[in-house]
Amino acid sequence: MDTPKPNNSTRGGDNRDRKPGGRRGGSSFGRPKPEFDQKIINIRRVTRVVAGGRRFSFSVALIAGDKKGAIGLGLGKAGDTALAINKAVRNAKKNMVRLKLTKTMSIPHELSAKFSSSQVRLLPNKGRGLVAGSVIRDIIKISGMRDITGKIVSNSKNKLNNAKAVMTALLPISEKHAKVVIDAPVTVVVEGKEVVIPADGVEVK
Repeated sequence: MDTPKPNNSTRGGDNRDRKPGGRRGGSSFGRPKPEFDQKIINIRRVTRVVAGGRRFSFSVALIAGDKKGAIGLGLGKAGDTALAINKAVRNAKKNMVRLKLTKTMSIPHELSAKFSSSQVRLLPNKGRGLVAGSVIRDIIKISGMRDITGKIVSNSKNKLNNAKAVMTALLPISEKHAKVVIDAPVTVVVEGKEVVIPADGVEVK
């Protein structure tokens, strides 16, 4: 009686197509690196009551930057999450500003601003690194700034208002080709002096 020959193939099928390290053969090209780094700071579902029922949409707020002094805040709203994110990215690129930083990628002086119920303060701290939390830390990291202490002075937990307050505080040291549209009058404190920016927008040269 003939005995059956042992099967030399490994479990799970033939592994001839596998590369060393357990990876299968395929394209060796990775995904293209995006032009700007992105960070979603707030995403929420919006409900609107209309005749015949309710309509749901998504509102996304994100920040985009190149970690070399450019930063932008964008908002997007759509019925699909992916579409809302794409709109927010385009809006962030449209509102992109270039910051006038020092040689050490820090801010030249103290900056503070108030937007709605949010109030923030940014201070340069030579050699101490990044000392901040919440949305302030995200904006500082994506913009590429260093040696900065950031603090939310108010008790507001609204991330979008806090982000707008930070972007407003950075206006005095930013360069922009288009107009910066501000929804409401804001007060910017530069070196102890208050500067009121009207609600119809301001063009930063």
